Amino acid sequence: MAVHDFHAIFSDFQKMKVIVIGDVMIDSYILGRVDRISPEAPVPVVTVEKRYDRLGGAANVALNIKALGAEPLLYSVIGVDEKGSLFRKMIEDEGISGSGIISCNTRITTSKSRILGNNFQMLRVDEEVTDDLTPENEERLLNTLSEAILKGNVNAIILQDYNKGVLTPKVIHETLSLAASRNVPVAVDPKKKNFLLYRNADLFKPNLKELRDGLGLEMAAAEADQLKQASEWLHNRQGIKTVLVTLSERGVFISRKNGDEPFEQMIMPAYVRKISDVSGAGDTVISVAALALAAGLEPGLLAGLANLAGGLVCEEVGVHPVNRARLLSEARLLL
Repeated sequence: MAVHDFHAIFSDFQKMKVIVIGDVMIDSYILGRVDRISPEAPVPVVTVEKRYDRLGGAANVALNIKALGAEPLLYSVIGVDEKGSLFRKMIEDEGISGSGIISCNTRITTSKSRILGNNFQMLRVDEEVTDDLTPENEERLLNTLSEAILKGNVNAIILQDYNKGVLTPKVIHETLSLAASRNVPVAVDPKKKNFLLYRNADLFKPNLKELRDGLGLEMAAAEADQLKQASEWLHNRQGIKTVLVTLSERGVFISRKNGDEPFEQMIMPAYVRKISDVSGAGDTVISVAALALAAGLEPGLLAGLANLAGGLVCEEVGVHPVNRARLLSEARLLL
């Protein structure tokens, strides 16, 4: 096993600035107990005992970046509404700047409310607008974003797509072009709608379902040969340099193409965990992967750190950023 200086690696993370652009949201939780069925309909009655809100989507990616010691620069569009005001207060409380957040009176702030009874999720209620941004709001967002990229002190950019309309084809194309002009690496967490628009991204991180849906594959499971073929297609046809596919309980698959050299491809098995909630695990994986990419880590170590971090947050109930001290400790022990 190679010996890595994780203290130095994590120290490098602390010197970085990372732009996070994409769909932000509020994850709300209503927890209570269930001990009867409603007389009005055959549904359980939840007696509420606790409520709390967490930052979700691209905002959770920003939280993970901050938890790892780097500085997140968050860019998105929210509504002019009560949830939008709450969102601004929440990022302010977390020490994340709201200067890249555009308020729009024709959209609402995305929120997902989960109702849990006796520690089991019973219902989720989503409030959202998924239409693409209007040309006016595209320009507002891109003007703010381009100013930050052109300053030249950004180490990485993360495009976090949840299909809520912030990452339009124009926003994606112009962000990738701006990043290329400044040699800033771009990491992408895609969804099906824009799956093939992220040409020449430095790192592309779908999960297995997104890979299957995005490429129209008949792939029932995480078969190594099929993963290799799919990643080679993304390398050769889309110009993607590194493909990182999360495989749930099977871990992650990584493939990197470096010019004419042979592909570096491997499956990194997951570590045994007591899984409580997988919410937000993908946000953590892309955050760690982007920082590792900016730090110049080799593929196996990048995949190993991202895999380890994603498993750690699955032990928490609800959306939580990764614990830096615990990740550092486990990385020293396991990688």
